[in-house]
Amino acid sequence: MNRVILMGRLTRDPEVRYSQGERSMAIARYTLAVDRRGRRNQDNGEQSADFINCVAFDRAGEFAEKYFRQGMRVLVAGRLQTGSYVNKDGQKVYTTEVILDDQEFADSKGASSEMGGGYTQSAPAQRPAPASAIGDGFMNIPDGVEDEGLPFN
Repeated sequence: MNRVILMGRLTRDPEVRYSQGERSMAIARYTLAVDRRGRRNQDNGEQSADFINCVAFDRAGEFAEKYFRQGMRVLVAGRLQTGSYVNKDGQKVYTTEVILDDQEFADSKGASSEMGGGYTQSAPAQRPAPASAIGDGFMNIPDGVEDEGLPFN
């Protein structure tokens, strides 16, 4: 099984290109700085991190282009892909990247702004409240229901 789940901060804004051909597709590339848990740099005591290259295609690539900014903490899932190519100097270069299936925000809008992430997306559209909802966002509990089984008593 090839499954990768990572949480980290974007090192820069995603770089997005569009494929050529009949059906143009967004291809977003970005790097996540993922902290190594429990490991500290011996020289200065700072947390060390791995820098993981990520690739998002099509709608996921468009989403990254529109909403992701440097410094934001995101959660991604996908598969690990390795490859290689020969550069212009004739040297073989090995690549490792995560091909994303899923990506989402790992911080609230406020937390990201405090970190300087520049998160400016408005809140996602809310589902309409059910008819039994009170104006303060809580649901009415029907008469006759014992509250012993309800959480947070």
